[in-house]
Amino acid sequence: MSIIKIDINSDEFQTELEKTVKFTDKVIEQFNWVYNPQAEVNEGVQMGLARNKMMYGKRFCPCFMVEEVEGKPKSVDDRICPCKPAIEKEMPEDGVCHCGIYCTPEYAEKKRAEMGMEEAIHTHSRGLTKDEAETLLTQRELDGDELASLVEARELGMVKFKLVDVREHMEWQMGHIKDADKLVPTSSFFAALDDAKLNKDENIILYCHVGSRSAHCARILTDMGYKKIGNLTYGIVSYGGEIER
Repeated sequence: MSIIKIDINSDEFQTELEKTVKFTDKVIEQFNWVYNPQAEVNEGVQMGLARNKMMYGKRFCPCFMVEEVEGKPKSVDDRICPCKPAIEKEMPEDGVCHCGIYCTPEYAEKKRAEMGMEEAIHTHSRGLTKDEAETLLTQRELDGDELASLVEARELGMVKFKLVDVREHMEWQMGHIKDADKLVPTSSFFAALDDAKLNKDENIILYCHVGSRSAHCARILTDMGYKKIGNLTYGIVSYGGEIER
């Protein structure tokens, strides 16, 4: 399967996106939820839902891989928006769905307060020594500050690794981590992986929107014999470094 590219500026996509925004508005109203205070999170999820509706005919959750099962597309964990795990577990227990678009009013209020604090006190993660960078690179899971520090360390020649985006082509166009090396979309994962020509012995760090697709891809690569795979645990939405658009 070749890499699937959807033109986000096309009339077809914009029409589907408009329908999707109306759909998520109805979900919000139906369950008495609210949108995430981070507008870019909502926009990214809505665009992902619209993309999946165009590609597969269903609004599969954009944060989980879609696989072909008996000739039909099926989401990992059967995630179709608004998904059962969100309704039954994530919203009651966490106050936010896995993708982050739907929140309880209480969670959204708390998030707004946190955002204000972060804006007031945020400073860039400290620089790493070479030994610290090499140790950090061995971790299987990384948070946003840790990856930002590793990207800095790579710029300084302390460590080497490939940073691989496993989201879709249109998500990459919307914004990707500056100096990301490869795009290997999950919708055409194995074909794109062949094109990427990654070495099984090199350090590779994967990321997606919130960390689910990349975690799934990390397991696949590990099973294929890739030895040094890291994952940005909470995805690009948690990354504090520079985003290229």
